[in-house]
Amino acid sequence: MKIESLNALAALSHSGRLDVFRLLMRRYPDAVPAGEIADVLNMAPSTLSAGLSHLRNAGLVTQTRHGTSLLYTADVGGAGRLISYLGADCCRGRPEICLPHVLSEPPMTDRKYNVLFICTGNSARSIFAETLLRDLAGDRFQAFSAGTNPYSKMNPLALKVLADKGHDVSGLRSKTIAEFQGDGAPGLDFVFTVCDRAANEECPPWPGQPMTGHWGQPDPVKATGTEAERLLAFQQVYGALRNRILSFTALPIRTLDRESLQVRIDDIARTEDFA
Repeated sequence: MKIESLNALAALSHSGRLDVFRLLMRRYPDAVPAGEIADVLNMAPSTLSAGLSHLRNAGLVTQTRHGTSLLYTADVGGAGRLISYLGADCCRGRPEICLPHVLSEPPMTDRKYNVLFICTGNSARSIFAETLLRDLAGDRFQAFSAGTNPYSKMNPLALKVLADKGHDVSGLRSKTIAEFQGDGAPGLDFVFTVCDRAANEECPPWPGQPMTGHWGQPDPVKATGTEAERLLAFQQVYGALRNRILSFTALPIRTLDRESLQVRIDDIARTEDFA
């Protein structure tokens, strides 16, 4: 354990490798192509390759192959072992003092949970998710959505899909994540990114340690073709998010500890997409 932890600490001591690992943690459980990592972090391919090799050898990243592409995923087990070593060995029986933010587990009580869905434009995907959760389980969840770079208005095809499905769209609007940060913002229990670009972006830690997940979906706004073909793209994203939210609302949240709940949230991200 000590040698493994020293290797992990050495790997994360370099700012570039730390950036790679943090990106992969935000995208977990996605397997991300090396080229996309390089583009997001503006990193030379040779530098990235060396960094990924170091992280793999340290047990913090796994590699798979899909065709000719190499894909990388954060190894959460390796990260967990590092944190356990720091808490149990280095803190010498005082993990609650050394790692208070890691070990604190606010209870999930019998109340409404605040859930924020984030994408880039807040005009389609996160709006779908907010509306679905509100209408499927509004008695147990308060749903919000926001964008890292929101558009000024809703996408008309997104509104059409929601209206055609029987949802009330009258109160929907594009919002920035700044509305959910700082004084006066609602305390969040869950934060989900529903697009890869939003997950790729740096975001300050959320107050209160909400549970997080990445349920990335393709951007239907970028669909081309006839109106019927573009509408189908929106319907497919709506269906995929509906499947995930139905699975989420079925979780026995009050009976699960945070570790078990996080595992279940990550499992939902692996759900096959059927509209």
